[in-house]
Amino acid sequence: MAKARGTAAWRWLWWEVTAVGRTVRTAVRHSGPERDTVVQSLKAAGAATVAWALTGWWLNAPLALMAPWTALALVDATVYRSLRSGLQQLVVIVLGALFASAAMAATDGSTLGAMLIALPVMTLAGTHRRLGAQGIYGATTALFVITYGAYSLTEVGHRLVETMIGAVIGVAVNALILPPVHLRNVHDQLRRLPRESAELLRTMAEGLRGGEWSAADAAGWHDRARRLGQVLKALASARQWTAESSRFNPGFRLRRTGPPPPPPEKADAVWERAADHLTAITRTLSGASGERARLTTPGAGFLRRYADLADEAAALCEAEAGLLAGHERARAEKRYHAARRRSQELYDGLADEFRRLDDPAAAAAGGELLVEVKQLLHELTDFARTDMSGEREEEQRTR
Repeated sequence: MAKARGTAAWRWLWWEVTAVGRTVRTAVRHSGPERDTVVQSLKAAGAATVAWALTGWWLNAPLALMAPWTALALVDATVYRSLRSGLQQLVVIVLGALFASAAMAATDGSTLGAMLIALPVMTLAGTHRRLGAQGIYGATTALFVITYGAYSLTEVGHRLVETMIGAVIGVAVNALILPPVHLRNVHDQLRRLPRESAELLRTMAEGLRGGEWSAADAAGWHDRARRLGQVLKALASARQWTAESSRFNPGFRLRRTGPPPPPPEKADAVWERAADHLTAITRTLSGASGERARLTTPGAGFLRRYADLADEAAALCEAEAGLLAGHERARAEKRYHAARRRSQELYDGLADEFRRLDDPAAAAAGGELLVEVKQLLHELTDFARTDMSGEREEEQRTR
């Protein structure tokens, strides 16, 4: 047992080390979230060093620790958050310093007595929702003032000046040195949607065409379709980060290299509807599979035609992925037009096959599959047309 645990621990350690190595290699070789994290970390360390050099080395401040401590905390993920956090932190530090000084004066300089008075109050005040994550700094500031033992008005003024210097340096470094602009994640999540949808449709088509799909296969397809909702949630979160990172950010007004702006939010709604149709298709197939099926399978001929149509829907998704990537747009457009034409032909043939279904129970399942795939194809073709027309408008504006 001990040997097995030791082996598992070494495997876990090896996995962690290799994961860190992959992250480091990615940060060095490619731009992306990993490199952005490294840049923000170096900026935070640099801001803290500059704040210490200014207050501790040049100004010889009594408690110079306050400046780098504040600067380190304010190099946040966006410039807007740095400004908001700076104001919140300034408020809580002022409260913490003043309350701790009052507690020290009331206890005649007793460290323990001042802690008993100040820390419970400041810890409770720090939970106020409008102070956000900065609330804890009120209690820690009070702790610094109390343990340092200086609580006169002049010394409290020093604490506030040191804090303001650190806040100004932290915000300035984050805003002026490679200000963070969160655009890549929107592109990444948007590319995931057509890519994962195409993979699901290809897998589903292969199973239906072979005629050997099982209840477990259908349940797996349905689970993959439902997981597209998680990608949509990640996309919505990425949109929020993008909007926030544009606020008070000089990077949007200065010439700088980086990813192009993401497509408009109407693309998200199209993919949300497409994901709903995929979920409905896989739910129907899951209900028509297995020994305890709730629905009647439309028949092998209908499902083979449906598999061919699913393949063309996957081709439309792949063309959309190419359009989003921006590489070889002409090839992606050509692929889109071919898939669109072929999908319409296949849909007409599938509709004819549906009319030949004699069993009402089979027709019920077949009709649901037919309606959902029709709406899915409409969303995919409408999305691609929007992308191509938007690209042409952009080209015309730049000419």
